[in-house]
Amino acid sequence: MERIRNELTDYRGTGMSVMEISHRAPQVLELLERTQEKIRRLMGLAGDDVVLFLQGGGSLQFCMVPMNLSAAGDAVDYIDTGYWAAKAIDTARQLGRDVHVAAKNHSAIPLALNVWADARYLHICTNNTVMGTQWQDIPASPIPLVADMSSDILSRNIDVSRFALIYAHAQKTIGVAGVTVVIVPRKTQEMIQPGLPSFFDYRTHAVASSNYHTPPVFAIYVVECMLDWLEQEVGGLKAMETLNKRKAALLYETLDASTLFRCPVPLGSRSMMNVVFDAVNPKTVPIFCQQARDAGLLGLEGHRARSGFRASLYNAVTLEDVEALTRFITDFERRYG
Repeated sequence: MERIRNELTDYRGTGMSVMEISHRAPQVLELLERTQEKIRRLMGLAGDDVVLFLQGGGSLQFCMVPMNLSAAGDAVDYIDTGYWAAKAIDTARQLGRDVHVAAKNHSAIPLALNVWADARYLHICTNNTVMGTQWQDIPASPIPLVADMSSDILSRNIDVSRFALIYAHAQKTIGVAGVTVVIVPRKTQEMIQPGLPSFFDYRTHAVASSNYHTPPVFAIYVVECMLDWLEQEVGGLKAMETLNKRKAALLYETLDASTLFRCPVPLGSRSMMNVVFDAVNPKTVPIFCQQARDAGLLGLEGHRARSGFRASLYNAVTLEDVEALTRFITDFERRYG
């Protein structure tokens, strides 16, 4: 935020904001290339993996994935682990795909999968923001694996070679709303269906280096700022993962010791990014919410589809932030327990 503020009216000595410069200008072309390379380096991507910056959020990817990787009538596999996974499934069905749900569980990560061997791909959502579950271990898949990593990309180390495609809208862990990062390996580009409208074809954006039409320049710039912060100040993905585990462990330990609150998610499914919890006594809910707001602890209300409480511990949330929340919960317990 400090860097953005300092560079807001003079981007790299141009005397203009990054929001004022033409998307065809050398400075923007260099921004796109640099940010792609930083993602490639941090995630350990292969040199021929394409990194795209698109718009439309995860919702557009719910369309683009089946359009690019399958044809109407093709079998496709999805794992339904919650709110956003269900939306992806609905969209694939609307596009005429033969959707097979390989597993469904909204309260825990499924232990067993029934994957169709002839399906074009298997789609998972690696972190489920609404229900507070996360894949601790990426499932083995006999078919190409597609992942919605919108809420945990670059929060931990993963083996990217296991995925046929990764997409993530950036505003959770690595940026602001407006840009979606899509990673398309070379082998996946060979799977893309012919005859797609140009805008919906990943190859169009790959050839144009994410500049087929005016890209969301400011949002991409913020992603670069976050990547630099992650690499230079945090120390890279291993350090980020270690920090995120410490934050989540501290909050879960506090909740597990509480008599006023409970986390309904079983141990092996708990998310590092979104900690959901409920009040044992519903009468304490408005009191807790008001006192939390008064203490400067904001955004703890659960998603409208679930209610309860939710603490999001994305990359930019500090350990000190989490310590402040756990102190508040402990003090609330002392006063109302």
